[in-house]
Amino acid sequence: MNKNTKILVVDDEKDLCEILQFNLESEGFEIEMAYSGEEALGKSIERFDLLLLDVMMGGMSGFKLADKIRKEMGLSVPIIFLTARETENDMLTGFNVGGDDYLSKPFSIKELVARIKAVLRRGKSVEIKSKLITIDNLELDLSRKSLTIDSENILLTRKEFEILAMLISNKGKYLSRQEILDRIWSDDVIVTERNVDVNIARLRKKIGIFGDSIKGRSGYGYCFEN
Repeated sequence: MNKNTKILVVDDEKDLCEILQFNLESEGFEIEMAYSGEEALGKSIERFDLLLLDVMMGGMSGFKLADKIRKEMGLSVPIIFLTARETENDMLTGFNVGGDDYLSKPFSIKELVARIKAVLRRGKSVEIKSKLITIDNLELDLSRKSLTIDSENILLTRKEFEILAMLISNKGKYLSRQEILDRIWSDDVIVTERNVDVNIARLRKKIGIFGDSIKGRSGYGYCFEN
C-alpha cells in the first residue's frame, strides 16, 4: 500500500516535520512538506493520497485549511489532523470540517503509520470514485491524468490538465491568474500571467463545446461554469 502513496505534511514545527519525513519515508511513503496552510494551498492538493494537518499553526489553522479543501476546492483527499490539544469540541470540529481521523501529540510513529494505513484502506473505494469527475459527456480522471469527451481521449499537456482540474474542482468560482500561476507554475522561476492566458486559449480549443464553459473576467482570471 505504501509504494507511491503521496502524503503532504502541513505543520509549522520544522523539527517535527523533519522527524515525520524521515520516519514516513522509511515506511515507503512519498512525503512532501508545507510549513503553513497558505503554502499548502500553493500546491496541487489533488496530487496527494493523504494530508497530515497540524491544527494550531500561525496564520491559517488546519481546520480552516481543511474547510477550504472540502468546500471551496471540492476535494475528498483523506485528512488526518495532528494536534497538541485533545478536547471533545476540537475532535468534533475536526470531523465536522471533513477530517477522517484525529491524532493527539505526542504520538508514536507506529501509531501514526497504523492510522494512515487504516484511513487509506477505509477510503480506497471512495477515493477511486472521487478522482473521476464527470460533467455531461466529459470525464476527467485525476488519478490517470486523462480527459475523455464522448469516450474520445483528448491529449492535454500537463499544465493544461492541471489548469482544467483546478478550474473544475473550483467550479463556479473565479480564480485569479495569480492563483493559477502560484499553484500550477509553483516550481518555475520566470512566468507571467500571459502563460495562463496562452494555456487557457489552447485548452478551450481542445475541449470543444466545453471551451465555452471556461469564462474569463477581464483583468482578473477564469472560472468553469456548466
